[in-house]
Amino acid sequence: MATMLLERFEVPGLAHYSYAVGCPNAGAIAIVDPERNIEGYLNFAKEKKVQITHVLETHIHADFASGAKALSEATGAELLLSAYDKGEQFEVSFDHTPIEDGFELIIGPARLVAMHTPGHTPEHLSYLIYDQDRSDEVPMIMLSGDFLFVGSLGRPDLLGASATHDLAKKLYQSVRRAGQELPDGLEINPGHGAGSSCGAGLGGRPVSTLGFERIANPYFDPSLTEERFVEKLLAALSPPPPYYPRMKALNSIGPAVLKKLPGDKLLSPERVIALAGEGAVFLDIRDQRAFGHGHIPGAISVGRGGGFVSWAPWVVPYETPIILVTDGGSDITPLLRDLVRLGLDQIEGSLEGGMEAWHAAHQPIQCNEVIDAQALYQHLETGSGPDVIDVRTDAEFAQGHIEGAQHMSLQALSQNLDALPPTGKPLVVTCAGGYRSTIATSLLLRHGHEQLIDLAGGMNAWNNASLPKQTGPSKVPDTTSAA
Repeated sequence: MATMLLERFEVPGLAHYSYAVGCPNAGAIAIVDPERNIEGYLNFAKEKKVQITHVLETHIHADFASGAKALSEATGAELLLSAYDKGEQFEVSFDHTPIEDGFELIIGPARLVAMHTPGHTPEHLSYLIYDQDRSDEVPMIMLSGDFLFVGSLGRPDLLGASATHDLAKKLYQSVRRAGQELPDGLEINPGHGAGSSCGAGLGGRPVSTLGFERIANPYFDPSLTEERFVEKLLAALSPPPPYYPRMKALNSIGPAVLKKLPGDKLLSPERVIALAGEGAVFLDIRDQRAFGHGHIPGAISVGRGGGFVSWAPWVVPYETPIILVTDGGSDITPLLRDLVRLGLDQIEGSLEGGMEAWHAAHQPIQCNEVIDAQALYQHLETGSGPDVIDVRTDAEFAQGHIEGAQHMSLQALSQNLDALPPTGKPLVVTCAGGYRSTIATSLLLRHGHEQLIDLAGGMNAWNNASLPKQTGPSKVPDTTSAA
């Protein structure tokens, strides 16, 4: 008997899921919502001894650069994309086969049926998967893309304020259709998990069932009118990341097919100086203390780690050459892959020898103080200590903050640097653990602020030292998502 295959691929940080569906016995699979680094899919197909015959997408993505076009070209697979983008703000302009509601694709026992589920975007499709060896009448799985998440729904505000209410109403209709037409036992496999900004309140599990979502997902409440549904959905949303429109535009025309990973070159200090003169930006991936103890003036800090893919597209300029600054000995290949996932392709390379080589070349260095929690507390106790700005989210700030701290989330700060005028006093920047505060410090330094101090370990270190704090909301609400 032929066996149906379903495999999930995950990109940590982006919390992105893509899927392989098909049948090893039939020697064929389809890939749904591939990311730009397509080697994983090619290796999977080789391992399973199958051919990738079809590539599908649920919608035009906003949070990552799609690999659909590249994967189709690399394998000869037919590229199947929604037909409902015609005449919309974002419309696919490269060759593909347009498909509509009810379209069927059969690979061995696996039958995929497209279901139009607009709301997150106008063109959004979900895919119902039938295992025909078990039942040709009842779908087993839904690849729900960014329509339905575990515990939440896709955000409807990616096309601007004028389209948001209409898309929210369409999402209401999509939810009602799914609730009426599909069985409780349907397994829901979404396009994202917890940590994605494509929805609010996503659950931590990668899979659910429609029956459980009917019970536990607040947007499936049958008592919700369309008006109340829209109000509830929009009230839960944080501001969308500013790079989303750029990413949708990129995916509409198709990201460039990369023959090799850019940025795998080592650059001498002399070459780095020349590139900087041409407008290149320094992206410093070292940790909080290393950055504070000495960095290239004007460098943007986004430390390597779990937050890299979340924050790099918020703060690194697009269409600008990038020079990576490292500790001089670490493998940066994973970071290069992350950058191209985000459409940040113009990576010139990394500084050969890291900051040690920059020191040795007698080039200018900028520093900022990194202060320990106990030392900061003693300064504040004098009554003439520095000002404090907390760049965490509303919820984090309300749970406990340093007395007298100003509050502006990093999301808001990164888009409104002029909103924080110099005070003439030293300014301490804090977050939860020191990651976001270092990003904020680098942005403020680039913007001309001086006397900046980064709290080592953030509020985690403050709490571990059992130092006093206040609770309660920010005086100026700043509703943003945690990252």
